[in-house]
Amino acid sequence: MPAVQFNRVTKRYPDGFQALREASFAVEAGEFAFLTGHSGAGKTTALRLIPAIERATSGTVLVHGQNVGALRDAAIPYLRRSLGVLFQDQKLLHDRNVLQNVLLPLAICGEPPREAARRARAALAKVGLLERERAMPITLSGGEQQRLCIARAVVARPSILIADEPTANLDSEAAASVMEIFRSFNQVGVTVLVATHDAALVERFGIRAVRLDHGQVVGGRAAR
Repeated sequence: MPAVQFNRVTKRYPDGFQALREASFAVEAGEFAFLTGHSGAGKTTALRLIPAIERATSGTVLVHGQNVGALRDAAIPYLRRSLGVLFQDQKLLHDRNVLQNVLLPLAICGEPPREAARRARAALAKVGLLERERAMPITLSGGEQQRLCIARAVVARPSILIADEPTANLDSEAAASVMEIFRSFNQVGVTVLVATHDAALVERFGIRAVRLDHGQVVGGRAAR
């Protein structure tokens, strides 16, 4: 069963703009895949449909076989617990230090403080930020801030990690470092879907890409 599956998904906004047009594709459980296309191709919209931040106008979005569009509002937080999500607006809490930022998802889930601290530090160690746990986000470089966002996204041990243009504002070295972190999570079984317009990045990593063009899938494996 695919981890994520889009079946003829259309997303139309109230102003009439159609961001997705009967888009169909699948990402298998444990796979690492790119979602590519020009700016405005529909990549961000597609990613926002997976955690039900937005709902499709028509078609179905399935996460581990569950129809996301049919979920009641009360069920959405439970869906999101299985997802690690990184969007371009990082939403780091600048009045809290690095460790406190990573602790937030666990506090929301009611994790006991001692276990939450252990898991948060393990996540920071995974992304190479453990020694900066008391630093404030504003003191971090762009690459470090992105790694902090990754630690926060994975601390709850999601089965699926989705990221929207995670290397867009990074230099090539920092971008490669971030992608290697994603690869390390994929190697332990996490499904990873990364949206990017950077064709060189896709070619460098040699990972399957689903390509969008004006909201339509024009390359990559379709939904089954």
